[in-house]
Amino acid sequence: MTLPQQASPAPVSEPTPPESLAPLAPGPLVCPSEEIFDAAAISARIDSLVSEGLNDAKLRAETVRLLREANSAGRLAIETAFAAAPFDARPLTRAYSFLTDGLVTTALHVASQHLHPLPNPTKGERIALIAVGGYGRGEMAPFSDVDLLFLTPYKITAWAESVIESMLYILWDLKLKVGHSSRTIRDCIRLGSEDFTIRTALLEHRFLAGDADLAASLDTRLRKELFASGERDFIEAKLDEREKRHRKQGQRYMVEPNVKEGKGGLRDLQSLFWIAKYIHHVQDSAELVPLGVFRPDEYARFLKAEEFLWAVRAHMHLVVGRATEQLTFDLQVDVAERMGYRDKSGRRGVEFFMQEYFLHATAVGDLTRIFLTKLEAIHVKSEPLLERFFRRRKKVKDGYIEVNNRLGVADPKAFVQDKLNLLRIFDEGLRTGMLIHPDAMRLITANLDLIDDAMRNDREAQQIFLNLLLRHGNPERALRRMNELGVLAAFLPEFEPIVAMMQFNMYHSYTVDEHTIQCIKNLAQIEKGDLVESLPIASGILAEGVNRKVLYVALLLHDIGKGRPEDHSMLGAQIARRVAPRLGLNKADCETVEWLVRYHLLMSDMAQKRDIADPRTVRDFAKAVQTVKRLDLLTVLTVCDIRGVGPNVWNNWKAALLRALYRQTRKAMETGMEDLNRENRGTEAKKLLREALPDWSKADLKRETARHYPPYWQGLHVTAHVDFAWMLRDIEQTDGPGQIRIHLHPDEDRDATRACFVMPDHPGIFARLAGALALVGANVVDARSYTTKDGFVTDAYWIQDADGTPYEASRLPRLAQMIMKTLNGEVIAQEALKSRDKIKKREKAFDVPTHITFDNDGSDIYTIIEVDTRDRPGLLYDLARTLANSNVYIANAVIATYGEQVVDTFYVKDMFGLKYYSESKQRTLETRLRAAITDGALRADR
Repeated sequence: MTLPQQASPAPVSEPTPPESLAPLAPGPLVCPSEEIFDAAAISARIDSLVSEGLNDAKLRAETVRLLREANSAGRLAIETAFAAAPFDARPLTRAYSFLTDGLVTTALHVASQHLHPLPNPTKGERIALIAVGGYGRGEMAPFSDVDLLFLTPYKITAWAESVIESMLYILWDLKLKVGHSSRTIRDCIRLGSEDFTIRTALLEHRFLAGDADLAASLDTRLRKELFASGERDFIEAKLDEREKRHRKQGQRYMVEPNVKEGKGGLRDLQSLFWIAKYIHHVQDSAELVPLGVFRPDEYARFLKAEEFLWAVRAHMHLVVGRATEQLTFDLQVDVAERMGYRDKSGRRGVEFFMQEYFLHATAVGDLTRIFLTKLEAIHVKSEPLLERFFRRRKKVKDGYIEVNNRLGVADPKAFVQDKLNLLRIFDEGLRTGMLIHPDAMRLITANLDLIDDAMRNDREAQQIFLNLLLRHGNPERALRRMNELGVLAAFLPEFEPIVAMMQFNMYHSYTVDEHTIQCIKNLAQIEKGDLVESLPIASGILAEGVNRKVLYVALLLHDIGKGRPEDHSMLGAQIARRVAPRLGLNKADCETVEWLVRYHLLMSDMAQKRDIADPRTVRDFAKAVQTVKRLDLLTVLTVCDIRGVGPNVWNNWKAALLRALYRQTRKAMETGMEDLNRENRGTEAKKLLREALPDWSKADLKRETARHYPPYWQGLHVTAHVDFAWMLRDIEQTDGPGQIRIHLHPDEDRDATRACFVMPDHPGIFARLAGALALVGANVVDARSYTTKDGFVTDAYWIQDADGTPYEASRLPRLAQMIMKTLNGEVIAQEALKSRDKIKKREKAFDVPTHITFDNDGSDIYTIIEVDTRDRPGLLYDLARTLANSNVYIANAVIATYGEQVVDTFYVKDMFGLKYYSESKQRTLETRLRAAITDGALRADR
């Protein structure tokens, strides 16, 4: 590394640094060194200030001013050069280290030579300034910490204390984030032996300035007394640290990764280098190639990944203007643009950028696994005796060996002579329960070209692949490793486009390939009976028996059409038509797989975007599905698909909707569609109400059952009918104003709170309620509005708090009080929402186009208006108010949220009780709704 020419200002009497303590090897900077920090010019200006005879305070202040200007100019030069070469990460990290060296050494020079000069220093009055950690390694992002060690020979003296204090104040005034410690050599060795974090920081120490002999002594004693032994303990500490970090940060495929600490991030590469340096005493990762740790092609991948990740991290720092490591959605857009990724082929530039990010993260995982697993084999503690004694591992088949509890290949040459072994090894890994040894992984990746069309069409190869899915009960382990090693994309070339593919939205937590594997993992868990309590329907279907082959293949292929301009379900079905026969499925099974892929969103959409209490919804769904066999398969696939989206997507609300749709559809298929008619439902609902109100007189019950129109009886559960019956009875006994009743009830079976409202009917009441709920921060997931024959409105809303859960019982009284204030006009929702209806910063990166459709066939009574747009707190209120102002009667609304996207579905009639058949009326309504969305979005974006 190129360092400032005057990077080591020291007393004239001090010796020059020995060869071993010379600065890091020079490397190219992102721009000329004099543009970053002109050491000679700065030194001359400091000398000029000193010659003016300034007092200490003024000299310090002028030094800070001078260095602040130099720091600003240097950072601007680096940032400008990096913008022109946005992938030049190594020259960038060297440049920031070079700049920091100049600032730090100049500060020490001023503090030690001018603010606290010491003409005749004693043996104990010496300081060596040492860079440690990432700064010591010479790798700095724009806002990395500056980690310094002030080394003194003995206990710190008053002079040394003054020098350190003055120097730190200069650096703090420059707004540098300095981490520092003052220690003797003995302290360093003692603390390094006790704390692996300190030992790691010392492993990458670099002499900057001051007493070179003292620094040389530290270097020698660290090598002899701290780094000469303890390899096993150090490796175990680093591996344990890595494991804890991965658990905390989540999977490598999480869509908002931590570039530094996450799985496949920079810390993994650094951990590798720390261990290599400790064990092999290397100074540069390139030295791992001649040592045989990496092959040249693997090391090239290592460098490419490291350069890319450093570039991403640097751009993140520069965009935000501070240190940040989480690559959030809004940052992804900015970084992708800075690095030159552009939209094409129907995909956004940010999606191409994130796909490359995940491919590099996968490479980091592969390389660190190769390196660390070898070290585990040599250095980690042996298994506890009892565990080895009681655990019975299956004996490996011929051609394989067990190497330190991992599955290895006995004869690599013989292994590759039969290319089917590239699949068999994964089956053997699942059969024995062993992980595959890194050497075997390298053998596989080096011979991926053996997987050709002949192998893809080989009957035995097809059977081996299906056995991976069907035989062992944990197919996700084999699929994930096959995917990471490139085997899955080689055997199924159609899978390659979705490998590491980012889905740029807040709904999906994983890349497309990882989502697919998560779905299959869920299916395997259901099959094993692990989820019977939470998924009784899906578990029951699998227990009764279905075509497992069809189900697993359909899940594997259900999203294979993503990432292209066409509808991914239709394109996926076309791909499935080609792939399923190649996996050995017969014609009938291929047709079922194709149908499942084509309609894999049908049940989810019907359940979440339509009113399943409307008989027409169930009839239409049953007609589309046609058979109970398809219904069973689609139900299980839908459950796995939703659960595979992310850790917090599945909830009781979705479960209740899917269960209801499944049960009603299956009943209709088995007993006939007439069971779905409104009269049958109404008769049953009234009967249940009478049973629930045994103390009511016959006259009161007759009055209650007669006052409601048919849709009321089919749209609500009997518990809601009971609530409304009591509320209506109570409100009738109230004279004058105040005729509003609210009842809030936690509906834990649906992960929501049911809010029931009764009041005299008048136009726009649905919108007023939506506004009141928006003001209290409630997320509406379902809403139903019914008028009685005697002039009241009975509205039921299902709401959730900001975390997507029911409101705690203790919060309900205050919630009801706040809603009542809005309904009584004490708070005007339209005005109050202006300050609360905001889009969060990380959500602004998403481009959600608005689609509005009118459907007159999906309901016998209503026109269905579906509004698909960006979600925000006041959206439902804006839409409902717009419809009310247009004299549209809203019977009910179904709200489906997918991250930043929401689909609000309204069942409506005009003021005469008719559907909206007129295209001109539809266009007028659509124009008004779009205007409401646009105006609200502008307000929320301010």
